[in-house]
Amino acid sequence: MRIRRPKPGRFPGVLRGNDRGQALVELALTIPLLMLLVLGAVELARAAYAAVEVTNAAEAAVRYGAQNKTTAKDTAGMQLAAQSDAANITILPFTSTNPSRTCECSDGTEAGSSCTSFSCGDGTATMETLTVTTTANFDTLIHLPGLPSTFTLRGYAVQKVLY
Repeated sequence: MRIRRPKPGRFPGVLRGNDRGQALVELALTIPLLMLLVLGAVELARAAYAAVEVTNAAEAAVRYGAQNKTTAKDTAGMQLAAQSDAANITILPFTSTNPSRTCECSDGTEAGSSCTSFSCGDGTATMETLTVTTTANFDTLIHLPGLPSTFTLRGYAVQKVLY
């Protein structure tokens, strides 16, 4: 009895003689692309995590400052609250314009940032609003030519001060 061998190309599972290294070559060509894709995903996840941390630090600082009139003026305490909340990243020190306070009367009259000498008449209440902006530098793992290797991330939070 004679065994018939299938002709090459007729069946999809049968390799032809010149296709033996093709899978290895394709793998060698696609591994760098896959590694770049995974590295990009890791970098994006790191940036998103750092952005959330910076925003949470701003919220922690504004929560500390909004406790009462005294803590609304305590810039060092707000800085410490921000740095304690974002222990995994370095929150840059507040600038001279941050945190900012604005005062207004409950009838809508604004006084700007001079909350100490501001008083509302006619039985309206004074409301003080505290705004905190945090910043942190984010250093990328991948340094590509033409793109910056460091980005500045900003967090922002606003809350009314309790009296």
